[in-house]
Order: sequence, then C-alpha cells, then structure tokens
Amino acid sequence: MSENRNLKEAKVQEIREKIEKAEAMVLAKYQGLTVEEDTELRKKMRDAGVEYKVYKNTLVTIAANELGKEDIVKYLQGPISIAFGYEDPTAPARILNDFAKDHKKLELKAGLIQGELYDEAKIKELASIPPREVLLAKLLGSFKAPLSNLVYLLNAIKEKKESEEA
Repeated sequence: MSENRNLKEAKVQEIREKIEKAEAMVLAKYQGLTVEEDTELRKKMRDAGVEYKVYKNTLVTIAANELGKEDIVKYLQGPISIAFGYEDPTAPARILNDFAKDHKKLELKAGLIQGELYDEAKIKELASIPPREVLLAKLLGSFKAPLSNLVYLLNAIKEKKESEEA
C-alpha cells in the first residue's frame, strides 16, 4: 500500500475513535474567521476540555459511515470544523454558539449528542443549557432553601418559648 493511503487510514481510525469516545460532536462552518479569531476559539475550547479539529470531509464521512452515523454526513459540505466534547455534552455547542454571536462568520451546522442527531436549531437550544457545575449549584441551592427555612422556623419557636418562660 502507498504511504498516502496508510496516512489516510490512520486518520480515519483517529476520527472514528474520537466520534466513539465523544459525548458530543458539533459541526461548524468556520470559513472567514481570521487567524486571531480561530486562535481565540481554540483557546476557549481547550480551556473547557473540548477538542476542536478540522479534518477532510471525505475522511470524516468514511469514519461516520463505518460507525453507522450516516445522518451527519449531509452536513459535511465545505470547510467544516468539529468540536468533540468528552465530559460535558453541552460544552461544544455552548462555546461555538457563544462565539458565533460575536463572530458572524462562524455558523453552527449540526451535531451528534450522545448518539442523537441535532440540527442547527436544536444545537442552539442545547447551547442555552448551563454547564453541569451551574446546574449542580442550583440544585444544591434549592435543597438548602427549605432547610434554611426549617432551621429559621425552629429557632423562632425556641426563642418564643424562651421568652414565654422568662
């Protein structure tokens, strides 16, 4: 086999592994971004633990077809970047959506979130979900409020009884 074919097969294997491992995979059209804007986006992705890659569409198509994820192939038109989220399935969508608000050249296309295909509208909807840490903090806060009220109530009863006894 030729060296070129071996390189392509290795790249397809790499893409296949990333798709299998990722909780979320979001496609975006990046054409028109400057080098500075692309660098800024990549930094935000890295900071959030999201892997941001650009692959040849034909190689991604081969990997997606091998994994039975043919639905995503129709979105592989033109220059497409892929954000792979391994821990937080909302992170790639959130970062790309927030970045696209300030940089109109970046367009969300579609994504695979936990194996399910999301179109652009669903990706934007997913992007509005806060990060896991924020959701957990809100949940804990909602547990804390009733407990605080109970403590306040019990303390008020105790103080009332003490004032009646005095």
